[in-house]
Formats: sequence, C-alpha cells, structure tokens
Amino acid sequence: MSLTVRTFTETDTPAWEAFVASANNGTIFHERKFLGYHPGDRFNDHSLLVDKGGKLRAIFPAVEINSDGVKSLVSHQGSSYGGIVVQEDLSFQDSYDFVQAITEYARKAGFQRIQMTLPPAIYQYRVSNYLDFSLIKHGFSYKKRDVSSMLTIEESPEKNLQRFRSTHRTAVRKAVKQGVTIRESEDWSDFYDILKENLNIRHNVQPTHTLDELLILRDLYPEQIKLFGAYHEDKLVAGVVNFSVNKDVVLAFYISHNEKYQNLRAVNLLFYEIITWCHNNSYRYLDFGIFTVNMEPNFGLGRFKENFGASGVFRDTFELDL
Repeated sequence: MSLTVRTFTETDTPAWEAFVASANNGTIFHERKFLGYHPGDRFNDHSLLVDKGGKLRAIFPAVEINSDGVKSLVSHQGSSYGGIVVQEDLSFQDSYDFVQAITEYARKAGFQRIQMTLPPAIYQYRVSNYLDFSLIKHGFSYKKRDVSSMLTIEESPEKNLQRFRSTHRTAVRKAVKQGVTIRESEDWSDFYDILKENLNIRHNVQPTHTLDELLILRDLYPEQIKLFGAYHEDKLVAGVVNFSVNKDVVLAFYISHNEKYQNLRAVNLLFYEIITWCHNNSYRYLDFGIFTVNMEPNFGLGRFKENFGASGVFRDTFELDL
C-alpha cells in the first residue's frame, strides 16, 4: 500500500488533533493548539502528514530552518518534544517505511538535513523502539542523548516518600512543622518574579516563556497546565508549573523557590504534594526534565532530582545529513 507525504495546512487541523489524541506517543506539545500559540512569524512551519492507503498514519511536527546556508527540517522548535507521532498498533514495517518516506520527501524538497527530538520512551503507552531502529537504519545518527529525570508514581504517596533520601523525608516533616502549605495557585505573576530571579542568579538566563505566554498557555490548557504553590504565612515562597502532557506523564516544566526562604524546605513538601496529586489523578510518571544540556551534565541538578527517587531516561535527538 503506497505512502504519501504532504505538508500541513490549516484544513488538516481537526484530523491532526484527533490523531495526536489517539496516538501512542502524542503529547500536548504535538497539538496544533500548542504549536499555534506562538506568533505566526516566529517559526516557518513545515509539518508533515503521512498517509497510507488514504488514511492518516503518521505526523511530524517540524519547522524549516536556514542556517549557515544549510536548509534543515527540524522538530518543531515551539515544543519540548517532536519526532514522528504514530498510532499504538505501529508495525515494524510501517515504522521503517514512514522514516524512508519522510527522508525521501525532505531530499526532494531540497532539504540538506533532518533533525528530530523524540519524547523519552515512557511517553509511549506501548513502549516501542521501532522508530529509533528505523532512523538509525536510514542513516540517522545521535546528535545528542540528553538525560531526563523520571519519577515513577508508586501505588501510594507514602511509598514514593520512602524513596526520598532520608534528608528529604526529614525536610518534608520540617516544612509541615514550620507551617508551609501547598495548594493550586493563580499567583502566576508572583511565581514568575521568583522564577526570573532564580534563573538569573543560578544560570544567568531568562525563562523560556514570558509571563504573558505562560498565561496564554494556562488559558488554552486550564486542566493540563497548573501552578502549584508553597505558602508560608500566605506568602508564595516556591512553586512548580506542571504540564500534564498526556494521560500518563506530568512534566515539571518550571521549578523555583525564593532563596530567602530556603530554610523552610518548601520545595520538598511541594513535590510530595505534587506526587500525591499525580497519584490521585492516575498518572504514572513525573518528569523532572533534563539535567544535561547538549550532553553536558549538571551533577548538582541531577542529585537534586535523585533525592526524590528519580532516575534517568534518554531524550534523544537524531540527525541526518542528506
């Protein structure tokens, strides 16, 4: 049965969104609603749809980038994850054929390079490495293999608490004794001020999103994007912005605290309550995000996440020069 690859147009939006919702590895980062919140001139969208026998069977959210004279087809830069999105019943043959078809399309369209970042394997409902194998077989290589910290949600929050380092279990109790409370919050502006100062002090960088962009995303995804705040005497002292990216995984996208209140150990209690919330809402994993950037490890950040019982999984970026 023949395959056809075509570029995304606005009329494809309903079919695209329905496909992501039923996909094996789809997340909110693949949805047009998420990709479309960016200003129209920020990215040159070149997303692809793969049809087999007249039925949509795969999508690739992508942008066209021209840098140093090289025309590249790259995983959409408006999201954390890209890659080829497929259905749960993906066969080995189809995965092979989809990669081949996208590669041939890119070559004929004058692209000189393809680059795609796959979600970590646990973002799949049915774990499969068919796409990874097919990419390598068609000449792709690993541009980088960053490591993301993943926490398995156990059968009870208490079981997760047992996996905390002893110092962090003690810190949870200390935060409670000092009157720290945790709740879902709408104090986005207060949190953003903490976040900006924290990122500037620690890394000399700005947040990925502006406050206005975060609020737009919150309005687009009121059930999936939530701010959890830690309060002391009704003052926000720490917060985590969570993205519920699919039915299984919650991503802690922003984590920040007010350095002046570090002695309260609010972040420890904050994550215990977030884990409890994940458990109550039947999520399987909490993703703390990467602690390597372009494969350069931040050992301190890695230890911080391990203290809550997290371990590492690959977030792979593949590349092919055509």
